[in-house]
Amino acid sequence: MLDRVHLFADLAANETDVLTEHCSTRSYPANAILINEGDTTDSLYVILEGQVKVYASDENGKEIILNILGAGEYFGELALIDDAPRSASIMTLAPSKLMIISKSDFRRCLAEHPQIAYNLIRALTRQVRTLTESVKSLALMDVYGRVARTLLDLAVEKDGTLIIEQKLTHQDIANMVGASREMISRIFKDLTAGGYISVDKKHITINEKLPPGW
Repeated sequence: MLDRVHLFADLAANETDVLTEHCSTRSYPANAILINEGDTTDSLYVILEGQVKVYASDENGKEIILNILGAGEYFGELALIDDAPRSASIMTLAPSKLMIISKSDFRRCLAEHPQIAYNLIRALTRQVRTLTESVKSLALMDVYGRVARTLLDLAVEKDGTLIIEQKLTHQDIANMVGASREMISRIFKDLTAGGYISVDKKHITINEKLPPGW
């Protein structure tokens, strides 16, 4: 699985085998908390199966979802670089299987394969750009604009159709765009009535170009 992860894309098969030998693999049920914001753990997690959400919350339980990750993606890379506490919490959205790489094993691999450092820098750069766009949308877009942008960002094309494969509730989307669940429900009702999207138990389908305003 590691050869499908961008971070380790430049390793030869025998090299990923060596790294895998030093990793542990664990399975978790849905809704399991893997990391709490403020934890001092320092491992890298690679998602082999399943899906997780990256989120932050305040003392009152108000939550904002920072990202949703699936198989082949990873999290916890910041802890490989510094010794600061975890900056966000991680929870499984579905039964998940994870590979866990310790900081010491990762650093040993990094010393032998400097290209991984470049891959890590590129990944962190993408995250900075994504966070910059998120801040811009929160500051400059209305709720509908943030919802439309989020739907398009999450969608993948399959047979010419844009589909959001994650099972997201209205509350999940509200937590992603910084709005109330009631507002999201009203927007979805109108988009569904207009034929722009269709929603079933498994995914959201974008049927046609979303309107510029609501």
